[in-house]
Amino acid sequence: MNRARLRKLLDDVKHGALSTEDALERLRSLPYEDLGFASVDHHRTIRQGFPEVIFCEGKTRDQVTAIARRLLTSGAPLLATRVDPNAARALLRLDRRAVYHESARIVTIERGTRPRVGDILVVTAGTSDIPVAEEARITAEVMGSRVETLYDVGVAGIHRVVSRHERLLRARVVVVVAGMEGALPSVIGGLVDSPVIAVPTSRGYGASFGGLAALLTMLNSCAAGVGVMNIDNGFGAGCLAHRINVMGEAPARPKDVGTLGRRRKGQRKDGKDAGG
Repeated sequence: MNRARLRKLLDDVKHGALSTEDALERLRSLPYEDLGFASVDHHRTIRQGFPEVIFCEGKTRDQVTAIARRLLTSGAPLLATRVDPNAARALLRLDRRAVYHESARIVTIERGTRPRVGDILVVTAGTSDIPVAEEARITAEVMGSRVETLYDVGVAGIHRVVSRHERLLRARVVVVVAGMEGALPSVIGGLVDSPVIAVPTSRGYGASFGGLAALLTMLNSCAAGVGVMNIDNGFGAGCLAHRINVMGEAPARPKDVGTLGRRRKGQRKDGKDAGG
């Protein structure tokens, strides 16, 4: 259930095109639907602007497909991450629009077309970091952001990233994915005035400790404006980058509706205090 479908449902009830009982039946699964092994959050689109994402790692193929079927009833896009080939084949059979992005281990099902907005730039230090970067790119794109990529420009050849300085400056948000020692986010953070989202990867030799060395480097960055995600968390980076990217694009919400926007007692609709 998304805002547009909920608004139409309420309008149908208001104008007599839908009975109250039928409307209640359609809303029965809000805020979630209990499948026994999962509580499918149909309310998330209304709260956060995008439906629940399926994290497939640790789930069986049947569990993944059951959750996907229920989420698809909302008519919203579907995003499943950490999908192995076996689960991917099952998801591809659910909808002809399903696409398996093998490098990113993501399955997407996009409904309709809508223009992507803003400007996110996803950068990697090396080619080995691309799978995590692709997870970030696809996540942000499915959520509605315009994304470009700049791959294999790490500090071992610093001229590669410096020569792209102009492109870096144009980006609204920069996602920087790096393994080994994880130095690239600090370099880029010192070149741009936009938010930098650093993603450490588990790529590297023994002393990289599966990405821990890169994580600690990024957490200790001396560059201002750098935030750090968990190791290999491309999805988290793509989601955060999208939210930052669309902040100026989001429609204004009514100020007199909701918990945070309620008027103070004694305050008039025009915002002035009664009797003042």
